[in-house]
Amino acid sequence: MTSSYVPIYLGDEDLTQETRDLLSSLPSEKGWLVSQIYQFEGSWHTQGLVQGILNCQKNFKANDSDIILATTPKSGTTWLKALLFALIHRDKFPVSSKHPLLATNPHPLVPYLEADYRVSPDVDFSELPSPRLMQTHLQHHSLPVSIKNSSCKIVYCCRNPKDMFVSLWHFGKKLAPQEIADYPIEKSYWYESRKNPNKVLFVTYEELKKQTEVEVKRIANFIGCGFTAEKEVSEIVKLCSFESLSKLEVNRQGKLPNGIESNSYFRKGEIGGWRDTLSESLAEVIDRTTEEKFRGSGLKFSC
Repeated sequence: MTSSYVPIYLGDEDLTQETRDLLSSLPSEKGWLVSQIYQFEGSWHTQGLVQGILNCQKNFKANDSDIILATTPKSGTTWLKALLFALIHRDKFPVSSKHPLLATNPHPLVPYLEADYRVSPDVDFSELPSPRLMQTHLQHHSLPVSIKNSSCKIVYCCRNPKDMFVSLWHFGKKLAPQEIADYPIEKSYWYESRKNPNKVLFVTYEELKKQTEVEVKRIANFIGCGFTAEKEVSEIVKLCSFESLSKLEVNRQGKLPNGIESNSYFRKGEIGGWRDTLSESLAEVIDRTTEEKFRGSGLKFSC
């Protein structure tokens, strides 16, 4: 039975027989937001998201011009959605008082692939303007084959595990105060970015915070919409900043179509904010685990 706070795409209603059969064969544990979560292709998911992933893998057809934003939950997804939307559509929507981001939360502006396919296996993205911008929380090896075989671009944002864990914990408390869980951090996008840098761009939340304009220009060049004027860069950075977005009425009040309160996506957005929540001993456990998992990869986290 799902919590009343849980968005529809995480729920366990209306599962297909194919999904139920698959779930019966998967490892499961007590869940976060829902009663059970299941290990599918190396990650833990709710029953509903397993069905969404299956539908997405079967039905999504990537275009060569597509741009896919991939993140681990609570690793800067909202910020990156805003930045990429503003970058891609800056000719159509120059920074002004009428910009869509001033009246709409970033999440409805950028489709969430496996969640949309959870709601409907026949979801149609053909009407999205080109280049189509879409977001996913899937690991690289779980992406639809058409994404990996096409020439579409993937922007992946990674965040310090301790800050990600704390941000996810606070987000979970808002949705279902009695239940929390952790998410795995994986390295496949890091390896793919090194093997195929023209296909996958690896961004860290920390570098994006420390040198935002530099990183935004790097992202813009990667997705094929580089800047010709420095003023444009600073305008988009200001429009999409945590400070600007979090103060907008649309992000402070009401709920999104998925049922989640808009302000749930805006907490602090800080680097090193984990220090206010984690004990030193737990932080050390996370550091040791991270070091063990990432050993030999060349990927390191500060703070």
